[in-house]
Amino acid sequence: MGVHGRIAEKGGAGRRLELLDTTLRDGAQARGISFSVEDKLKIVKCLDDFGIAYIEAGNPASNVKDAELFRRLAGVRLNSAKLVAFGSTRRAGAASPGGDAGLAALAGACAPYASIFGKCWDYHVREILKTSNAENLSMISESVAYLIASGKRVIFDAEHFFDGYAANPEYAMACLDAAYGAGAETLCLCDTNGGAFPLAVRGAARAAVRRFGAARIGIHCHNDGGMAVANTMVAIQAGAAHAQGTVNGYGERCGNADLCAIIANAQLKLGRRCVEDGKLQELTLLSRTVSEICNIPHDEKAPYVGANAFAHKGGMHIDAVEKSPPSFEHVDPEQVGNSRSLLMSEVSGRSNVARRVRKIAPEVTKAARIAADVAARLKQLEADGYQFEGAEASFELEIKKMLGTYRQFFELVSFKVFVGEPAVDGAGTAAWIKIRVGGQEYITAGEGEGPVHALDSAIRKSVTHFYPQIAGMKLTDYKVRVIDSDAATAAKVRVLIESTDGRDSWATVGVSSDIILASWKALVDSIEYMLMRAGAPWPGGAGEAAGSAEVGAPGPN
Repeated sequence: MGVHGRIAEKGGAGRRLELLDTTLRDGAQARGISFSVEDKLKIVKCLDDFGIAYIEAGNPASNVKDAELFRRLAGVRLNSAKLVAFGSTRRAGAASPGGDAGLAALAGACAPYASIFGKCWDYHVREILKTSNAENLSMISESVAYLIASGKRVIFDAEHFFDGYAANPEYAMACLDAAYGAGAETLCLCDTNGGAFPLAVRGAARAAVRRFGAARIGIHCHNDGGMAVANTMVAIQAGAAHAQGTVNGYGERCGNADLCAIIANAQLKLGRRCVEDGKLQELTLLSRTVSEICNIPHDEKAPYVGANAFAHKGGMHIDAVEKSPPSFEHVDPEQVGNSRSLLMSEVSGRSNVARRVRKIAPEVTKAARIAADVAARLKQLEADGYQFEGAEASFELEIKKMLGTYRQFFELVSFKVFVGEPAVDGAGTAAWIKIRVGGQEYITAGEGEGPVHALDSAIRKSVTHFYPQIAGMKLTDYKVRVIDSDAATAAKVRVLIESTDGRDSWATVGVSSDIILASWKALVDSIEYMLMRAGAPWPGGAGEAAGSAEVGAPGPN
C-alpha cells in the first residue's frame, strides 16, 4: 500500500461504487452555463469514455433542448454508461400518473432508467405542494409503479431527505418505504438545500442502510454549506453504494458535490472502485475538457485536478517533497493524471533555486555561490514587484543573465507610441520602433487597438524581418495587475503575457510604473525565449548581458 495509505472502511474495500453524473441536468442550472445540444452530446461521450455508470441527461419534458437531446441519443450506442431521464412524481390531486405529461415523457424517453424526485420533508408537503402527507406517499408509490410498468428501472431521489429526517424521521422513512415498495432500485438521499452537516448525514444514511439493506442507498449533495463532498464521503462510509455529483461541482447556487473529488477520494482513499484504474489517470483531462465545453475557466484550486493541487512554493516544502513526495502530497499526482509543480518565488529556498539552475547548468549544486546569488536576485526582483511562479520563461532568462550565458537576439534602440482617436476599423493607435540586430538597424511601425497591441504589432514586424521563426508565435493571454494601488495612477504594474508556438506554451513578466514599458519587457522576454528554444542563430554584434558567474564556486555556509 505504501506511504500513501487508505482510510479503513469496514466491509467497503473493493466494493463497486455506482456513479451518477448530473452535469447535464443539475450542472446546467449553474449560473453562466448554457449548453447547446452539441455541447451535451460531447459531454455524454466524455463521461461514457471515462466509465461513468449513469448519465442523467436531463428532463425530456422540461425544455426543447432536452427533448432534442433524448431524440439524438436514441441513435447513440454507449460503451459503458446507462442513460437516465429525470422528472418528478405526479401532480398532487391527479387522478392517475398516466395522465401526467412529465411522467409520460419519462416513460417515452430512450433512457432505460428514470430518476424521479419526491418530497420527503413534511414541511414541503404542506407548504409547497399544499397537500396531505398521505397523498404525497401515493404520489411517490404510484409514479414509481407507473414507470416500472412502462419498462423503466427507477432511481428515487428523496428530495430534502436530511431536512425531513431531522424534522420528522418517521415520515421521511415512510417516503423511502413508498418508493421501495413500488419497485425503486435506488433510494438516493438528497441534501437539496446543501446545509446538512456530516454527522447528521452519516446518522441518517446509516439508518436508511439498516432499514433498506436489500436496496441501494444513494447520496446526492449540494454545496451551500461547503460540505457537499464531505457529506458524500461520510454517506459512502455509512454504506451508500450510489453517489451523484457533477464534474467540477457545477450546479445551482453554490454547486453540487464535485464528482472528480468523489471519484478520487473513494477509489484512492476508501478502496471503492468507481472506474477502471487506467481511467482514473484521465480524471484531470475529463475535468478540463468539461470546463472547456462549459466555457468556464478551470478551477486551478480544485482538489486532485487543479494546477495548484500539487504545486509547491515554500522552500522547506519543496525540499521535503523532492526527498520524499508523500511528505507533502497525499496522493501521487500521476494517479489522477495531474503533475507536480515546484514554483519559483522569494520563499522557494536555495534547494529549489539550485534545482531550477541545474536545468540550465547541470553542474550547479546547492552550495554553489551562483545558487545563493540567484536566490538573492529572485528576492530583490519580487520585492520590486516581479512574480515568477507564473512566468518561468522570464526566470530562465534571468538565470542565463546571471550565469553569463544570455545573449540578446535584438536590441531596442528606441520606440514611440502614438494614441489618437479610434479609426473606423478600430485601430486608432500606432507604434514606431527601431531595433538593432548585429550591425543592422531596422525601423518599422504597427497599428493596434490600444498602445500595447500596436507595440506588439510593431515589434513582431521588425523582429520577423530577421527571425522568420516567430511568425508562428502568438499571444494567448495578457494580464495586468496593479502592485501598489495606494500610488493611484503612478502605481507600478505587473504584466503577465502567455504565448504559444502551437505546440508549447510559456509565460513572461514585466514590471514598471509605465504599463507600456512593463508590456515591452514581457513581450521581449516572450520573443527571446522562443528564439532561444528554437535555436535561432545569435548575431554577434547584438551585445550580451553584463555579468558572469563562477558556477562551481561554493557560497557561504
